[in-house]
Formats: sequence, C-alpha cells, structure tokens
Amino acid sequence: MNDPVLLTPGPLTTSAATKQAMLRDWGSWDGAFNELTASVCRDIAEIAGAGETHVCVPLQGRGTFSVEAALGTLVPKDGKVLVPNNGAYCQRILRILDYLGRPAVALDFREDEPADPACIDAALAADPAITHVAQVHCETGTGILNPLPEIAYTVARRGRRLIVDAMSSFGAIPIDAQSMPFDALIAASGKCLEGVPGMGFVVVRREALAAAAGNCHSLAMDLHDQWIYMQKTGQWRFTPPTHVVAALRAAIDQYREEGGQPARLARYAENCATLVAGMRALGFQTFLADAVQAPIIVTFHAPADAAYDFKIFYRKVREKGFILYPGKLTTVETFRVGCIGVIGAATIRQAVAAIEATFAEMGVTNFAPDKQ
Repeated sequence: MNDPVLLTPGPLTTSAATKQAMLRDWGSWDGAFNELTASVCRDIAEIAGAGETHVCVPLQGRGTFSVEAALGTLVPKDGKVLVPNNGAYCQRILRILDYLGRPAVALDFREDEPADPACIDAALAADPAITHVAQVHCETGTGILNPLPEIAYTVARRGRRLIVDAMSSFGAIPIDAQSMPFDALIAASGKCLEGVPGMGFVVVRREALAAAAGNCHSLAMDLHDQWIYMQKTGQWRFTPPTHVVAALRAAIDQYREEGGQPARLARYAENCATLVAGMRALGFQTFLADAVQAPIIVTFHAPADAAYDFKIFYRKVREKGFILYPGKLTTVETFRVGCIGVIGAATIRQAVAAIEATFAEMGVTNFAPDKQ
C-alpha cells in the first residue's frame, strides 16, 4: 500500500531519493558529516543570496525552534519588537516574545488582509523604542502572502532591524539578501526545499550576529554560540540530526536539478491554480482573494451543509490516499489543502476528485459557506 499524499504545509510528501538518503548512518563529529553540513549551509546561503554579508546557522529541531532562537539571539534584552499580526504564526511570534521577556507590540490586521507597509511605517514613526520588526512572509494559517520587499524597505528606511519568518516561502518565493534588507531569515528543512522535518536554519547578517553575543536566554538556542563553535570546529555543538541533514542534502540536489527557485515556484503555482480551479468548479469558495494567495496552502470555507463533518471528511479523503489539514481560523470554519511537496498538477486533480467523491458519499450537496 502506498503512503498517502501529504497535502499539508509540512511535513510534506518527499521523493524516494530523499528518503533513501536517510538509510545511511553518520558519525556526528566525522569529517564527512561535517562537510555534509557545510555544503548544506553553503547552498542555503546561496539560495538566499547571502553573498559575503550573511551566513547560514543551522539548528536542531523544527522551525519554531529557529524562530525562538533568532528572536532570543538577535533581539537584545532591552529591545522592542513590532509584529504585524494577520494570523496564527504571527501570534506564535508574539507568544515567544512574551516567554522571552522581550517587549512586543502587535500591529493587527484581518486574517484575509496582508500586512500594510504604510501602517508599519506609521507604527515605527510613532514609537522610536521599537528596535526590530518580526514579519511572517507567508502566513500558513491562511496561505496569505505578505508584501515582504516593501516591508523590508520600509523597516530599513526607519533604521530598524527586520527578522523574517520565511518558513513556508523560502525556496519557492524569491528572497534575496543583497536586494532586500534583513537581519535574519528563518526557515526549515521540511518545507519548500522538500526535505524532512528536524532541522531549522537562520540566514543572518554577519554584523548582527557578531553583535549578539550574550543576548540569548538559552544555551541550546544561542545562534551566536552555535556559529562561533561551528566556525572553530566544523561541528555542531550538540548531537545533530544527522539523517535529516543527509536528507536535506539530497533534497537540495534535486531542487537544483529541477531548476531552483523559479522552477519550484512554477510547479507550486500550477498546483495552486489547479486546486483552486477544481475546487471552485465543485462550488467551494476560497478564504483569500487570489491577489494575496501564496501558492503554498489554500484555505477553503467549509460547506454549510448539515451533512458536513470535518473528521468524517478527513478520514474518508485519507482512505482515498490524501491527507488534508484542518482550518486554523477562529472566526469561520475552514479546511486547508497544501500545494507543496513532491507532487504535480496531476496529483492535485486526483485529490480534487477524491474530495468530490467523499462529499458525495457523505451526502453533502451544498458547498456554499455558512453566512457569518
């Protein structure tokens, strides 16, 4: 029996070659593994356009670990962070900052509204105590794409520092450190690079990292300490996720073979367009307007039909070979379908057919959302 296709924003469906790379064991201090780590970091830095100004610091754990590490390392204890907030992962940043004891202010937007650079500019002008802006690029809770280039320029013009959560965009949506000013960009192995979960990384401006000694609240999360140790020894400070690094090496090789960021974006965009067209043909409505929809994950309004039940819907679609994602909104009932991973438009069409068949089995005939 084949594994179900993961139509989720990570973990995601990976290739046979990526899975195969995890069948070898590695010594964590062995020279061959050290070179494997170095090669992965070099390639990530190159994808980000790091040049000589930025470096890639890897970290054990999932993406949220690296978000916390970046905030804890780069924001000084007397810093203050503005968080444009239009979704669940923006709210997670605010929660992390609260745990860290770093002052933060939320700049709230609707969940279907992109962060507005003009509003960010006004907030920075009004509060000179703000030292940093923490911006989610693609808010995975809805799939909305925030206008990162414009936000980056706004923050730079005000002389503040930008930390970007690019968890669900890096590798697919263009981000270039040489043309877009930021202090840190955070992502992870199990997203658009199509590796497996278990390793985060932060592409950091060298000057900002050098100035961050002593900031961090945690030894394990200290990116400055991690970077200094790796530069001296070539090794991770603590036991690394060896198999995850090997899988990411294989995934990046495939990424390059596919054609890099432009090709990855083109495939995801085709997946997204195929999904939206197919679901709208069935009568579903997307939560977001097309103009702000990232080709990563799409949120659909749940049908108002009394026969609809997400748990039954999920189970029946899974039995047909596809794993979907529940909604993450508090105001309306939704479900989400991912567009990323080692899949193409043909797989998306099969998923739409499975969704259609499932609703027929459930007796759902009204796909319009509940009027709220």
